[in-house]
Amino acid sequence: MPLPDFSAYIPHIAFDSVVFGFSKGKLKILLMEYHATGWFALPGGFVERNENLEDAVKRGLLERTGLQDVYLEQFHTFGSLDRFQPEVMKTIFEANNHSIEWGHWLLDRFLSIGYYALIDHEKVTLQPDAISDSIAWYDIEHLPELIFDHSTIVEKALQTLRENLDRKLIGGNLLPDRFTMNELQAVYEAILGEKLRRTSFQRKMLSMDILDRHEKLFTGKSHKAPYLYSFKTQ
Repeated sequence: MPLPDFSAYIPHIAFDSVVFGFSKGKLKILLMEYHATGWFALPGGFVERNENLEDAVKRGLLERTGLQDVYLEQFHTFGSLDRFQPEVMKTIFEANNHSIEWGHWLLDRFLSIGYYALIDHEKVTLQPDAISDSIAWYDIEHLPELIFDHSTIVEKALQTLRENLDRKLIGGNLLPDRFTMNELQAVYEAILGEKLRRTSFQRKMLSMDILDRHEKLFTGKSHKAPYLYSFKTQ
């Protein structure tokens, strides 16, 4: 695969995606491992000259997860001088047998626009890109060391999600279409990083008028079967 052509992309603009998923009580994010380096990074990319920014982010997620209906939120732009590390980019490309000279546009300084995505962990088919050995889910509490300022990007995305949790989660896809109150509470606890009182949580959720209640989920004793809920259509 040849290096991206300068004429096809907007210079100095990139995007990085913090892709949140939820599985077995744990909040996870997607990370790539670049080929033959052992370096981990958020999935990201460049914006083509003839496409919208959000379309570029969706394209990147589709290529790596197979998903099209993804909830996306732009949350911050990152432009610190500390993120400018051309020697790292040069090593990544050369590890993939791409000869790249100093001064190449891919080694220049980039501002990165951060997006986070909320997706259903169970619906994803992961596909590494051409310069990665793997793309996989990692627990938010046990992430490997990340290149550039990607740890800062993750922290900012998580902070934004926590600050706007009630509104953001409704539009997201961390849960199946119908879920129990316990499953919803588990997602909140994973994002907030703390345990919540069951009765207080349920009272809060029901008072917000954001849930529709459906039939019970019968898996054992009928008197203990929990109700199923879904988010109301906005």
